[in-house]
Amino acid sequence: MVNIFWFRRDLRLMDNHGLYEALINDPKVLPVFIFDSEIIDKLEDRSDSRIQFIYNQLQYLNKALLHYGSSLLVRYGKPMDVFNQLCSTYKIHTVFTNRDYEPYGINRDHQIQYFLKNQDVNFRSFKDHVIFEEAEIIKYDGKPYSVFTPYARKWKECFDRSLTTPFPSEQYLHNIYSLNHQLPSLAEIGFSQSLIKVPNPTIHLVQIQGYSDTRNTPSANGTTLVGPHLRFGTMSIRSLVLKALETSDTYLNELIWREFFMQILFHFPHTVSENFYSKYNYIEWRNNETEFQRWCEGKTGYPIVDAGMRELNATGHMHNRVRMITASFLTKHLLIDWRWGEAYFASKLLDFELSSNVGNWQWSAGTGCDASPYFRVFNPTEQMKKFDKDYNYIRNWVPEFQDFIYPQPMVDHVFARNRAVDTYKKALAKV
Repeated sequence: MVNIFWFRRDLRLMDNHGLYEALINDPKVLPVFIFDSEIIDKLEDRSDSRIQFIYNQLQYLNKALLHYGSSLLVRYGKPMDVFNQLCSTYKIHTVFTNRDYEPYGINRDHQIQYFLKNQDVNFRSFKDHVIFEEAEIIKYDGKPYSVFTPYARKWKECFDRSLTTPFPSEQYLHNIYSLNHQLPSLAEIGFSQSLIKVPNPTIHLVQIQGYSDTRNTPSANGTTLVGPHLRFGTMSIRSLVLKALETSDTYLNELIWREFFMQILFHFPHTVSENFYSKYNYIEWRNNETEFQRWCEGKTGYPIVDAGMRELNATGHMHNRVRMITASFLTKHLLIDWRWGEAYFASKLLDFELSSNVGNWQWSAGTGCDASPYFRVFNPTEQMKKFDKDYNYIRNWVPEFQDFIYPQPMVDHVFARNRAVDTYKKALAKV
């Protein structure tokens, strides 16, 4: 008889809620990770940096588990098929895992839970990668918040430091099931070595001091770069919130934004592919494929936009301020549907998280909850002067920007702004 802990977006042995609950219960715990073919088979890049990041962390976890006479059981396939095989191989008492709040994950877990119930196997899930989940922060009338400021205010009112108390899973690893299993190679799951250098998955030290002063300067080392670690759970949200409380309220608000978008997606799953506000469904997007390709390649003639896109393509990362500038340019200057940009970011970002990506793209397009007003159109040139006045960031990614070979802006800012405002006005007039 075994219990199973199913690793997903919680790839760590320390302060892991679901793993802790599994380890403090008998019988011993079989650690399992599934390369979900329903997800990864849709990835076009067979050297996707996110698979490399996950694989690196699995190797790290496997090495750590060797000290306890165990290893990870790693499988590739559809979760339902894998659990069918596991139930045929092991006598399973309970499957433990941490909750997922994305539409696919919720539906997958309901199916797995139903299957396991028919196998007389328990299924228990826990809150781990957020402080507040689902409907824990709601308005007094029981409805979810759709505006950030009152949500953040309620979040802080409900917050208690006890919510950052760690779950010391690392202290109970002696209850891991003995196993000698070799990780499959990347080739065996259909992938190759990433061309992008992925960050160290074992990061624990995060520099937040001075974040509010440097976070908008793309050339400075002023952001935490913890996005991938939060996305894949190589560090605990509880430790990060505690650090933010001690050093930076500005950074704490960024973490609350993350949870705000998560609860938006949970309560309004249609926003994965639809505008939060249906009144914007009448926008007549231009969707020029040639212009979209120039944006993707960083050849728009606007240096800060081009720098951002080239950074993304080369590293799987883009500075937060520049993400807003590039998204505004695509949706407002070029009038290209935010869904095109969201999909492109989803294919490139190492820290891609569905709720934040969708939420921020709709924010930039002006079609989402608590969004930037539709008539707010970033001027890329002024943004460059304000946040990269010495061209340090731009020179790094667009070394030819002051050379004769650098293209002229593909669209005039004033013309583009007026066109965008008129297009949005016409759409709203149809409501």
